[in-house]
Amino acid sequence: MTAHPPREFPIVESYDYSLFGPVELRPLSNIRKIIGRRLHAAWANVPQVAQFDEIDLTALEMLRADLKPKAEAQGIRLTLLAFVLRACAKALQDYPEFNASLDDSGENLILKKYCHIGFATETPAGLLAPVVRDVDRKDLLEVAAAIATLADKARSGRLAFSDAEGGCFSVSNLGQLGGTGFTPTINAPEVAVLGVARAARKVVELDGKFLARPILPLCLVYDHRVVDGAQGGRFMAAICKRLSNPSELVG
Repeated sequence: MTAHPPREFPIVESYDYSLFGPVELRPLSNIRKIIGRRLHAAWANVPQVAQFDEIDLTALEMLRADLKPKAEAQGIRLTLLAFVLRACAKALQDYPEFNASLDDSGENLILKKYCHIGFATETPAGLLAPVVRDVDRKDLLEVAAAIATLADKARSGRLAFSDAEGGCFSVSNLGQLGGTGFTPTINAPEVAVLGVARAARKVVELDGKFLARPILPLCLVYDHRVVDGAQGGRFMAAICKRLSNPSELVG
């Protein structure tokens, strides 16, 4: 039998998909183009490592139920995301190398003395990342109020450029969309991002008993040029510890 060389396919830019059926050409929005360029640059230039963990939300949900009347009296919707941002702010204080960026030379680490955390928000124009300023200096309800204000501005097209710059760390919460987990991409020049998936009830063993508990999957992705596996594990453990025992996140 005669061996044939492997077939070479044309590059995507010149491929004619209409040869096989009807197609529609839909230009990408300007925001989608910008997002695409930034994500491609991050994926190509940043060596990314992902670590996974999960936490029991029982204590957090009990605390959230206790705080709900106070939040509602102030017109604030207290979500899980507010707790997550506060837990991340605490962990960033403990592990400052995560609250940092590499300089242009790649030889120096710029440690930030402020704590601004971005969160991914789905909008009609695409995925945006508003930034909550000074999360470490805000209490839980202040963080929740800031999240709601920024998310509303993003969805209504009123988000200013200044509302989405200066972030130190990002959180991507896809819990409302379902799924069991995902790996987010670092929003460079930040050095890490936390992915929050959908919580689900699982049977776990506690004190010799098997109980159904709400379990939240988390994924931490970090820049391996700055953070090694041991540091990543400790940082993730710090976040999990605070979300599992959330009382210190209130003030």
